[in-house]
Amino acid sequence: MKIGLIYGTNTGVTEIVAEKLDEELRENGLDVELHDIASVDFDTIDNYDTLIIAVPTWNDGDLQDDWDEVFDQWRNYNFEGKKVGFVGTGDQEAYHENYLDAIGKMAAPVRNSGGEVFGRTSTKGFQHTKSVGDDGDGFFCGLAIDEDNEPELTDERIANWVTQIKSELGL
Repeated sequence: MKIGLIYGTNTGVTEIVAEKLDEELRENGLDVELHDIASVDFDTIDNYDTLIIAVPTWNDGDLQDDWDEVFDQWRNYNFEGKKVGFVGTGDQEAYHENYLDAIGKMAAPVRNSGGEVFGRTSTKGFQHTKSVGDDGDGFFCGLAIDEDNEPELTDERIANWVTQIKSELGL
């Protein structure tokens, strides 16, 4: 199974996180292709049955610029038969009222069109007050990364998530 790992970034933080994730996935024997959404056609997602989407939340819950540009296509895409995991980057302290909103916005169309969201992670230990990325059951709809306040936890979170998703995907 080939996994498409697609990220968007304005400052480079999500790109670095995506590169770390790409390396960890490869070290665990997974076949991954890394793409910057700004550099590929939206139709690239057609090439994969399994996707990992890395997206930061900007300002007060906004999508990153490049993801925002393709969001209408994303929202109208038929995800039936696709498995999609999300990696959200953001600042849980300064933006505690919308931490990881972007992954929640990206996950909704997947769920609404018959796709499967995998890789949910616990909200325990995070300092957010609300989030569209919080499924309301003690889990985010993807991997939560806060490079602003907890960069020392990123590598461990990525490694644990890769172990988790390998199990969820039966790999």
